[in-house]
Amino acid sequence: MMPAARPDFPAGTDLVLGVERSFAGRPWRFRVGDEREALALAQATGLDAVTARVLVGRGLSIETVDRFLNPSLRADMPDPARLKDMERAAARLADAVIAGEEIAVFGDYDVDGATSAAVLIRYFKALRRPLRLYVPDRQREGYGPNVAALEFLAREGVRLVIAVDCGTLAFQPFEAARAAGLEIIVSDHHQAEPLLPAVHALVNPNRLDDESGLGHLAAVGVTFLLVVALNRDLRRRGFFGDGAPPDLMALLDLVALGTVADVVPLTGLNRTFVTQGLKVMAARGNAGIAALMDVARVDTAPTAYHLGYLLGPRVNAGGRVGQADLGAQLLATDDPEFATALAARLDALNRERQAIEKEVEAAAVEAVESRLARGNGVGPLVLAAGAGWHPGVVGIVASRLKERYRRPTFVLSIIEDGRAKGSGRSIPGIDLGAAVAAARATGLIDEGGGHAMAAGITVPTARLDDLEHFWAGRFETLVEHALARDGLKIDAAIGLAGISGDLVARLAQVAPFGQGNPEPRFVLPAVRIAHAAPMGKGHLRLRLEDAGGRSAEAVAFRSGDGAVVEGLAAAAARGAPVHLAGHVRAEIWQGRSRLRLMIEDAADAAGL
Repeated sequence: MMPAARPDFPAGTDLVLGVERSFAGRPWRFRVGDEREALALAQATGLDAVTARVLVGRGLSIETVDRFLNPSLRADMPDPARLKDMERAAARLADAVIAGEEIAVFGDYDVDGATSAAVLIRYFKALRRPLRLYVPDRQREGYGPNVAALEFLAREGVRLVIAVDCGTLAFQPFEAARAAGLEIIVSDHHQAEPLLPAVHALVNPNRLDDESGLGHLAAVGVTFLLVVALNRDLRRRGFFGDGAPPDLMALLDLVALGTVADVVPLTGLNRTFVTQGLKVMAARGNAGIAALMDVARVDTAPTAYHLGYLLGPRVNAGGRVGQADLGAQLLATDDPEFATALAARLDALNRERQAIEKEVEAAAVEAVESRLARGNGVGPLVLAAGAGWHPGVVGIVASRLKERYRRPTFVLSIIEDGRAKGSGRSIPGIDLGAAVAAARATGLIDEGGGHAMAAGITVPTARLDDLEHFWAGRFETLVEHALARDGLKIDAAIGLAGISGDLVARLAQVAPFGQGNPEPRFVLPAVRIAHAAPMGKGHLRLRLEDAGGRSAEAVAFRSGDGAVVEGLAAAAARGAPVHLAGHVRAEIWQGRSRLRLMIEDAADAAGL
């Protein structure tokens, strides 16, 4: 079913397969011509053919594969001083530590913000210099530093504030902070503009004048480098005397959690942080993370999947529908009983968030479909706004709509003062942070910021149509090109005999999987569905068979418009063979491991 390598297909040629017959309506893309490189890689390294094929398809070679498969901090850790303002920030913090000044950390309410704050709190706790924590309430205060909060901290005796995962565009709040006698250090990664706030130091690899090449870091990665720089400065000044400095490696579980949850590319230094951080997390030395793993029923060695889909959403739940600082408190505590109580509370809030999210998603889809029914199809942008939509879930709903319509998407909650606030999620090739900056420059939005794949805005409701028109014009050609490159990237073709524990174990070398390093995706050609049964709400459990009588289990989860599940059910009823695309996983159920193909898409066997 897959095209064989031929002389007219040079290595890396990208072919489109099954554009019209895929149940999800997405093209399947397969790189051909890589077989010779994969064979050479397998022979040189001892890797099996499938793993070598996966690695070559990701641009790795004999020269680069070892560093990819064996990431280490010793090899990959940069000098933090490469970041603009880093040495200035570290020196000011060292002064404050030695002088015993009152310091506060001002965090964002998402996982990246919570882990960034927890990294600092834990490090300063090891120095016996406690930090004050302030996380703004999403509904009352909105995103980022605000005047009232900073003036409150000044009245409380704070003299230095470290803003993490926020602050790059907080011009007015930081002016007020300076007037109140506060000094500010920013540790952030969001899109910057040419003009920056007047602060003591602004450490952000996405500053336009930063040449560190570390713009892929999450804020927690930047904050960890800040701690490394501070630790070095304190050691240079003799602060630790004959004693040992704090164990920075112990903080990497937090760095891994924030990096995965913020969906930044798991390449380069991020890959190293997550690989090493997962090892630290497996030791369960952080009481808060251990309690979180318990309520999420993670009883195996944690993976990036656990961080992104089980732990991250629970940390986020406090900022979305509960108390904004719960996540940071949980991740910073050393008290097991307190951690257990906080984890249980966040778990309950996460269930509440899921229920609210379903309601808002249904309303947003209805709003989009209603507009589509009156128009000419999906344009280059999806924008949905509604009164009463909970602001804590609009980002998640934007992500769901982005997957459904395959367009950059903003979902906004209309609030009482004639404005709408919400979040956007993007598709590869569309930089939302730059789009928001352009809208700010034209005066279409009141506030906004973000990075390439996610952003937040506040806009007058009277300007929503103007904003949509502005972005539609900006995105039209970009989206057209992005969709032309879109599709399921297929790593290799395997048969049912290839679904094995041995395959899963070998592919684990390629992990951690996430943005920038997706889980390997396989095509299984011409498979018969021997049995299909409903599972949960609209999902399917399948037993697959091939012509040789081999069988395997598979699962198809309903997503988007449900076309994949419906197509599979119809194929099963007809007894028709199908081509399947998905991931091979070993799942633990009641203490036992079982192999499954997690189906993402399918096509009639005659269609490819």
